[in-house]
Amino acid sequence: MDETGSSPPLHVVICPWLAFGHLLPCLDLAERLASRGHRVSLVSAPRNIARLPPVRPAVAPFVGLVALPFPRVAGLPDGAESTNDVPCAMLALLAATVVATLDILLSERTASRSAGAPRFATEKTGLMSLQCKWGMSIAEQVSSTLQRCKLVAMRSCSEWEPESVAHAATFGGKPVVPFGLLPPSPDGGRRGDSGKDDTAVRWLDAQLAKSVVYVALGSEVPLRPEEVRELALGLQLAGTRFLWALRKPPGVDADVLLPQGFEECTRGRGLVITGWVPQLGILAHDAVAAFLTHCGLSSTIEGLLFGRPLVMLPIMGDQVPNARLMECRKVGVLVPRNEKDCSFDREGVATAIQAVAVEEEGRRVFTANAKKLQEVVSDTECHERYIDRFIQQLRCYK
Repeated sequence: MDETGSSPPLHVVICPWLAFGHLLPCLDLAERLASRGHRVSLVSAPRNIARLPPVRPAVAPFVGLVALPFPRVAGLPDGAESTNDVPCAMLALLAATVVATLDILLSERTASRSAGAPRFATEKTGLMSLQCKWGMSIAEQVSSTLQRCKLVAMRSCSEWEPESVAHAATFGGKPVVPFGLLPPSPDGGRRGDSGKDDTAVRWLDAQLAKSVVYVALGSEVPLRPEEVRELALGLQLAGTRFLWALRKPPGVDADVLLPQGFEECTRGRGLVITGWVPQLGILAHDAVAAFLTHCGLSSTIEGLLFGRPLVMLPIMGDQVPNARLMECRKVGVLVPRNEKDCSFDREGVATAIQAVAVEEEGRRVFTANAKKLQEVVSDTECHERYIDRFIQQLRCYK
């Protein structure tokens, strides 16, 4: 329960970004708040809510999963509810849809409080608001949100990035409150699924200890076909064993996507899986030597939860500063990119993999530093203290 004792419980509404890598940590946050006696409403589109695992029974009475349908919007595919449903070029429009829909919900909720009766229906004026929002850049949407908020919550802690947390005491004139890293349970917890195919784990069972590079670049933005080709040829050139969780671009067959002859050349030392894989189970496996990742925050945390050094290939958004931070902490190597067009090539991929997973001195240093950050990520008591301080700040700005 909340340490404030006699203080009334809060009602916290959480609206995650529409990528599954964001939904699960937000559900974890909801459960941590609920375990302290607070009510939490986790809001997302209906199919996203349906994909979530059940709320833990001990806190289920305090957590509401709210399915919020999105309106039909010109330019978005019918039924688009997550980043998996749209190509990269439409992510800004999807973001605008989310912002506008939540604006309608929250403004009506605020009005209904003063009127004494809750209202959740959307009206035509809301769709006009949506059209206006689409005309705003992401930066303008962030600025607009900052003007209306009272504080900024941050999934981080000073033990993870001391300089950044210290410098980010305020953002846009608003106080910044870290609430810890929300690391998953090392045993997989809700993210494991013994009922699904475990081809990847069976394959790892047949490999030598610390011999495999696990490759996974997230579910939000697939690589372009030419990038998949260079990554594949880089894996081939590096000569290491690898397990690759490959997300295909929509409408592209895997046989066409991979370079001709790739599977024959890597047969016996590499496995490519285009479906679901148990990422935590893979990262926990003793056969894994390193993690080639896009450096999404959740993936970075998961890799370091098991002390895996990183080969880093950021693609967009916060992945780049995440990778730079890990480079400064000396837990891995960035795949080099061309300064003019930001492209990468097979030689750069192979060199980065060998520096982290093959060359003896680099492997020793990167693994040792990854183990140090493993201590930070796995310090449950530390992250729970951040949740407690976060709740105290919410009370101050209620």
